[in-house]
Amino acid sequence: MVEAQSWTTRRSSNPRLETSVDIPNTPTGEVRYGTSNNIFAALSVTSIVSPAILTSLIIASWYFSNIGVLLLNKYLLSYYGFRYPIFLTMLHMISCTFYSLIAIRWFQIVPFQQILSRKQFFKIFALSAIFCFSVVCGNTSLRYLPVSFNQAIGATTPFFTAIFSFLITCKKESAGVYFALMPVVFGIVLASNSEPLFHLFGFLMCVGSTAGRALKSVVQGLLLTSDSEKLHSMNLLLYMAPMAAAILLPFTLYIEGNVLGKTLEKAKGDSFMVFLLIGNATVAYLVNLTNFLVTKHTSALTLQVLGNAKAAVAAVVSVMIFKNPVTAMGISGFAVTIMGVVLYSEARKRSKVTVH
Repeated sequence: MVEAQSWTTRRSSNPRLETSVDIPNTPTGEVRYGTSNNIFAALSVTSIVSPAILTSLIIASWYFSNIGVLLLNKYLLSYYGFRYPIFLTMLHMISCTFYSLIAIRWFQIVPFQQILSRKQFFKIFALSAIFCFSVVCGNTSLRYLPVSFNQAIGATTPFFTAIFSFLITCKKESAGVYFALMPVVFGIVLASNSEPLFHLFGFLMCVGSTAGRALKSVVQGLLLTSDSEKLHSMNLLLYMAPMAAAILLPFTLYIEGNVLGKTLEKAKGDSFMVFLLIGNATVAYLVNLTNFLVTKHTSALTLQVLGNAKAAVAAVVSVMIFKNPVTAMGISGFAVTIMGVVLYSEARKRSKVTVH
């Protein structure tokens, strides 16, 4: 993994996701939850703000949190000198546990669901392990790669999803779907060959993160199949986050050393670091919360479209902030990859319509 390093300054999940859980298709509107008496329903936000403005604010929050966590991770791991991506990921998981408890048990944003069996517990634990691998790889890659290149690689998730779907479930897509994946791969090859700050280890970590994210989505659909085992995305995060933190603890101690002691020692003379870590961990949870809110107030398709655009927006913003060099060939490769992702989405929609 990543060896322990000193507090010296150096240099994107991608936590692209980096700390985000794949959101299953969620019906829009309040119909899904009935006449809930939770705090949000009592506040009756839509009676104060028009639905259009509320939706716009939620989408803006989604962009802010998704791009914000990328930029904060990049700043901490590359520029600020915090060289502990595993520990940082563990802080994200602890934060998600804490905020999920408040959101579900106190604010009741979704009905609380319990784990009903030992079998279901171990299935969720397996997903947590894959989740850890993906997020740690994504955060580690940000130490070595620009956010723009990190996002270009992350956009190839559909390619890995198609591969794992075929290998694990023997599910075959239409020829049009596979054809649409060609520009996804070609664009990354183009961008990689012309990336001025290319780093092989960072590239492999980012590919590992992207593959892990795709594997999790396939395995999640395979393991949590029965209605009794299916969990809402927010409940799934509530259970996965503490499991992920427990998995990461021995790894961060073994690989990164006495990272907690070093962090506390650094924090004594640098209070800004405490603010950065707390803010970073909070934004990591907001990624998951805004994923849910966007799906609830719009649709899963809207979330997918926003995701396609997010990579490009994050790349532009990161170049403006961190001033990393880009080439015309690299921009072209990124554009080809994003075009391939859009074509893939459209091909899958047409394929599903044809089947039905």
